[in-house]
Amino acid sequence: MSYKFIIAGGGTSGHINPAITIADALKKYYGDRNEECDILFVGRENSLESELVSKAGYEMKYIQAKPFPMRPNKKMVVALKALRHGRHSVEKLIDEFKPDAVIGTGGYVCAPLFSAASVKKIPAVIHESNAFPGRLNRLEGRRAALVLTGFPDLDKDFPKAGKVVYTGNPIRSIMFNNEYSECRRKLGIDETQKLVFAMGGSLGAKTINDFIIKCASDSDFADVKFVLGSGKQQTGKLDSSIKTPDNLTIMEYIDNPNEYLCGADVSITRAGAVTCAEIAAIGACNIFVPYPYAAQNHQTFNASAFSDSNGGILMSDSEVEDGKLVPVLKDLLKDDKKRAEMRANAGKLAVNDCNDRIVGAISVLVEERRNA
Repeated sequence: MSYKFIIAGGGTSGHINPAITIADALKKYYGDRNEECDILFVGRENSLESELVSKAGYEMKYIQAKPFPMRPNKKMVVALKALRHGRHSVEKLIDEFKPDAVIGTGGYVCAPLFSAASVKKIPAVIHESNAFPGRLNRLEGRRAALVLTGFPDLDKDFPKAGKVVYTGNPIRSIMFNNEYSECRRKLGIDETQKLVFAMGGSLGAKTINDFIIKCASDSDFADVKFVLGSGKQQTGKLDSSIKTPDNLTIMEYIDNPNEYLCGADVSITRAGAVTCAEIAAIGACNIFVPYPYAAQNHQTFNASAFSDSNGGILMSDSEVEDGKLVPVLKDLLKDDKKRAEMRANAGKLAVNDCNDRIVGAISVLVEERRNA
């Protein structure tokens, strides 16, 4: 027996990597049952999703999609035209591929997929990764057959969805089963040296970059090793006239974030949903600096799940710019007990069976439809 799914997720790695992880989980689930599972991705050409999906070994069909502005303007006309074109493309794919369900993990590229699925009466599955649901997912949730949530207690946000299931956020397998001392050994960090790791996501975060460079140049942190993932967009904006301190290593992209998050005494990150899930899976001692322009301030909602349970420290972008994080970091590096408590509490927020929850809910939906 063969099962088929069309999947979309685009714009950022926080949408794309969960989509790929769900695809991998579905392939494994049905493969373990000696059944076939065919996956087809849809996305924009020359985009981050086309790059990452191709690397993961999946086929992608290109469609048109444009973001909808918050207020009506000329861009609205362009977005509507792209939506219609993208929907028609997906409708043809549905007729040819005959999927059991379509799955969207976020980004405006999901709009044509959900719209076409509604026209063709194919069940739509939404994975909402954030603690505060995005605009598109709230809208599409009214006709979704299944909504999977990365944070608990979001049923009220999707009152018209067929079913809402809390699954947690799917993350890469490398984020599990990491050990502090072993990670430090791999990174070549001496047992006695304090390590601070910071990254602002795949694109980077200027506030975090500036903070780390300033701290590394501060004599109070002379004995601390700093590692900074500066990000693709922000690396070129670093001040080349500033001499990089000997205790600072800057990399545009971090290939092994699991080792740094686990081996660091303190890490500093944004608060995207996937990043939060990775922090929990590793049990990292983390300071969250939410992206201040995130839609509906959803990154602050994400980070609050950690700060409210003493599993992380939440500090705004403006507070970091004002220098308020410096004394907090100093105190945290000196307090072994507090760091250990934060690690333990962060770990309690991990959903280690997330993939099982996701494929379980999707498989039930598919079987109910086939047996209807």
